[in-house]
Amino acid sequence: MSNEPVDVLIIGAGASGAAVAWSLADTRMRILCLEQGDWVNSANYPSAGPGYETRQDFAIRPNDRQLDVDYPIDDGESPVKVVNFNGVGGGTILYMAHFPRFHPSDFRTRSLDGVGEDWPIDYATLEPYFAENDRMMGVAGLAGDPGCPPKEIQLPPVPLGKLGERIAGGFNELGWHWWPSESAIATKPYNGRDRCLNLGPCSSGCAQGAKASTDITYWPYAIRAGVELRTRCRVREITVDKKGMATGVIYYDENGIEHEQKAAVVIVACNGVGTPRLLLNSVSTAFPDGITNGSGLVGKNLMLHAMAVVQGQFDSRIDGFMGPIGCALWSKEFYETDPLRKFKRGYTMEIVRGSGPSGTALNGMMMGMLPWGSEHHAAFDQLFDKAGSICAVGEDLAEEHNTVTLDPEVVDSNGIPAVKISYTLGENSQKMIEHAGERAKEVFNAAGAIATSPTISSGVSSGHSMGTARMGTDPTRSVVNEWGRSHEVKNLFVVDSSVFVTSAGVNPTSTLQAVSLYIADSMKKRLATLFD
Repeated sequence: MSNEPVDVLIIGAGASGAAVAWSLADTRMRILCLEQGDWVNSANYPSAGPGYETRQDFAIRPNDRQLDVDYPIDDGESPVKVVNFNGVGGGTILYMAHFPRFHPSDFRTRSLDGVGEDWPIDYATLEPYFAENDRMMGVAGLAGDPGCPPKEIQLPPVPLGKLGERIAGGFNELGWHWWPSESAIATKPYNGRDRCLNLGPCSSGCAQGAKASTDITYWPYAIRAGVELRTRCRVREITVDKKGMATGVIYYDENGIEHEQKAAVVIVACNGVGTPRLLLNSVSTAFPDGITNGSGLVGKNLMLHAMAVVQGQFDSRIDGFMGPIGCALWSKEFYETDPLRKFKRGYTMEIVRGSGPSGTALNGMMMGMLPWGSEHHAAFDQLFDKAGSICAVGEDLAEEHNTVTLDPEVVDSNGIPAVKISYTLGENSQKMIEHAGERAKEVFNAAGAIATSPTISSGVSSGHSMGTARMGTDPTRSVVNEWGRSHEVKNLFVVDSSVFVTSAGVNPTSTLQAVSLYIADSMKKRLATLFD
C-alpha cells in the first residue's frame, strides 16, 4: 500500500466521516479515509437469517462483540453502557435509523433556560445542511409536525402498525402530542435502495439496504468522486511538527504493521468516545496532555442521554415485533422547559416495538416480568407479541466530571490504551427520568395496557456519545472553534458528535451529519485562508 502524502486525511468512516468525505470530494483534493473496521457484507447481517436475536458478532456493545477491530471500553462506572460499531458506516450500521433533528432551542439552552452553554452556531445555520443530509439519507415521515420546525420529507412514514395505533390512542386519550417518527428508512425504493420488508430489528443491520447507513448512501458517491477509503487501519496517534501543526498519523494495518501517513489536513471523525481517545493518546513535546487539549476539556463533558424505558403489556396480540424497531411514533409533549416541572429542558418519548421470542425472554427477565420456574411459560405467553416499550430520550446536561479517559492498564489488540468511562446522571437527569417514566405509564394505561414494568434507566445502552471535544469561540472553554477547527492546531478538525455543546432530547445522528456537512462547507469556503 502507498503512504504517499495526501491533502486531506479523514479518520473514521462512519456517519460524520462519510458525509465530510463526500462534501470535500468536489474540491478535487487528494482525500484519504482510514477506518479501523472493514466493509460489512449485508448477507452476513443477523437479519438475513434465523437466530438474529442471539448473535453476538453484531451485538451493539463492543464489549459483547469483542471483535479484533473493536477496542475495550470500561464503562463499569457508568449506569449507561456505551454502544458503537467499528466498520465502514460506523454507528449507522447498527442504529435504529430514528432521525429527528435538534430543535432551535437546543442550541440556546443557556440563554433560554440558564443551563448548559449556547452553541456558537444555531438551527438556522444548519438548516440547509439538515435538508441536504435528509436527501442523501432518505427520510421517511409525515410533514407538518407541530412539535418540530417545518421541513421537506422524502418518503412516506413507516406504518404505525397495531402497536403504534394502540399507543397513539393513549396519547389521544390524554390530549398529548404525538406524530409519526421521522426515520432514515426507505419505505419505498429510493436512490437505488429497496424498501423496508421488516426483516428484523434495524439494530442488527439491514440486509435489505432499506436503512440508510453511510456505507450505502454517502460512501459510493465519495469513492466514485475519487476519495480513497482504506480499511483495517487503526490510527494510534496524530503526529505534529515543531511548529505544532499536524503532519499526519501513525497507524497499524490489518497485519499489525506500523505505518506513517502524511497529510496537509487531518480530520477526526471517531465519535464522542473514539475521538477523545485518539486526541488524548496523541502526546508530544508540544502537547504533553494530548493534542489540542490546552483547555483541558478533551474527554470531559461527556453526554450519553438520560433514558427511561417502560414496557407495557396488552391482553391481545399487537404485532409488537413487526416493523422497524424504534420508528413508529414520537411525542414532543414534554420537550421544552416547563417551570412547573422540577427539571430544566425535556425529552422525547419514542415507541420501541416488542421483541421476537428470544428477545422477549431476555428483556422480560431483565425487567422482572418473567419469573423462573413453573410460571415462566405462562408469563412468556402473556408477553410475546403483546408488549411494546416507550423510551424517553432526555436532555443530558454537560458536566465536566463525566469523562472519557485512557485506561491505565487495558489495551486493544494493537497495544493502544483502551477507554475508561466515568459517568453519573446528574440531579436534573434523575428528575427527568422519574417524570418520563410516570408519563410513559400514563400513556400505556390510557392505551389499555394491562400491566407496565418499573422504569428502567440503569444499564440502558446508548450510542449517543457527545460533548468530549466541544466547539466554542473561547479557547479556554472549548476544543474547536465554531467551524470545527482546533483552537491550537490550525490544520486539525473534529467533525463528529464530540463537538456538541448540548445533547438535546433526541437521537443525534441527523444533527451530527448536518454539523459535519456544515464544517466541510466552511472549510471549502476558506480554502485560501484555511490555516490563518
